[in-house]
Amino acid sequence: MMAIGTGGGPPDLEAALRQTERYPFLYATVGVHPHDAAKASEETFARLRELAAHPKVLAIGEIGLDYHYDLSPRPVQRSVFERQLEIAAGAAKPVVIHTREAWEDTLALVAGAGRPVPGILHCFTGDEWQAREALDRGFYLAFGGVLTFPKSDAVRQAARIAPEDRLLIETDCPYLAPVPHRGKRNEPAFVVEVVRRLAEIRGRPAEEMAEITTRNFEQVCLPRGSGNG
Repeated sequence: MMAIGTGGGPPDLEAALRQTERYPFLYATVGVHPHDAAKASEETFARLRELAAHPKVLAIGEIGLDYHYDLSPRPVQRSVFERQLEIAAGAAKPVVIHTREAWEDTLALVAGAGRPVPGILHCFTGDEWQAREALDRGFYLAFGGVLTFPKSDAVRQAARIAPEDRLLIETDCPYLAPVPHRGKRNEPAFVVEVVRRLAEIRGRPAEEMAEITTRNFEQVCLPRGSGNG
């Protein structure tokens, strides 16, 4: 299991990593969320490079752009995102991307990265067109509780058309608890509801879908020879 967590942002970058010390089965990401981009400094990027080499850090994230809340200025968000894409490429680690109302800029910055970086679109809530664009660029689509919401037909269509080997599941704890737990504090145990809904959409047994998404996670985040897992 990988904990995607940035905590309160810089200077503390190790919120998720600390959890791995308590729970041996956990792995972590490190990164500066777009909400916290204005807090980033050269010391932040230097520390990210160090942490990227930690054996329990599997990816750089969640990073990206958020033009809905704009808690950091957009030019700053873009600059910090670019720097972290560079760090991920240098460390040969995938990225976990948060994008909200910033689709075109997100894709443009990823395309402009110096080296290709494998990526996961965190809690994908886009439509079929966005899914196809992301898949064409090699992304994995990670689905959370929104997949189970009654009005999320566009998200379900994205999950329906995605290749089997690009599907992932996640929780986004403590937010976006799936049906029938909607409105409650989300937790990892609830991800079973996401698996069940994804299996229904894909016409597969839930047990098979759990195996498929686990295998996909290992493919993108546990490269052969890494010693992780």
